[in-house]
Amino acid sequence: MANGSMTNPPTGGKVAAAGEAGKRAAALAALELVQEETRLGVGTGSTVNFFIEALAGSHRRPAGAVSSSEGTSRLLRAAGIDVLDLNMSGELELYVDGADEADPGLRLIKGGGGALTREKIVAAASREFVCLVDERKRVDVLGAFGVPIEVIPMARSHVAREIVRLGADPEYRETPPTDNGNVILDCHGFHIEEPLALEARLNAIAGVVACGLFAARPADRLIIGAADGQVEMVTA
Repeated sequence: MANGSMTNPPTGGKVAAAGEAGKRAAALAALELVQEETRLGVGTGSTVNFFIEALAGSHRRPAGAVSSSEGTSRLLRAAGIDVLDLNMSGELELYVDGADEADPGLRLIKGGGGALTREKIVAAASREFVCLVDERKRVDVLGAFGVPIEVIPMARSHVAREIVRLGADPEYRETPPTDNGNVILDCHGFHIEEPLALEARLNAIAGVVACGLFAARPADRLIIGAADGQVEMVTA
């Protein structure tokens, strides 16, 4: 080692801390997009939790929020934000959520938190979809993160066989059922150069409720948070 100048690689703890800092920075930046009386859609996951925390501590008060999960609903109510029924709210002005991967076209893999079906519904019902990520989530090609698929329980084995035929390895997620009462298969091994085509193919399998590819309805804006608190905004 020359002059002791070699630097140690970041440890797992440091990488995780940097990721958390990036998520928090993205969440704070998204807060600036919330106007008074905005009807919000709010996703699920650790990045969104930072957003709800920031919203609760701010002077900004939306008209209410449609939630993508029971867990998010609990956090919103604790923050003093009214939880709206999507069937009664009409179109939402803004949907805020995170992602597990985002490509240059703002197409996403989502569903690590298990709420992908409701997230997809709320995204479709929103005028603008703002996705918050830390810089580790940006990829050139989607697929390193396994694609989650929500499946009707009786169809689990059938769907798994179809996924194998498509060249991926489905893994049954050993977690409680989704808020919709279904199960999740995490599908590893896809190299997704045509996200829109694969999303349609997966959704066409009998027994699939929804897949975690967001290509038909990608993000409109991506906010990327860095460990030093800087943010970058990318629009479609």
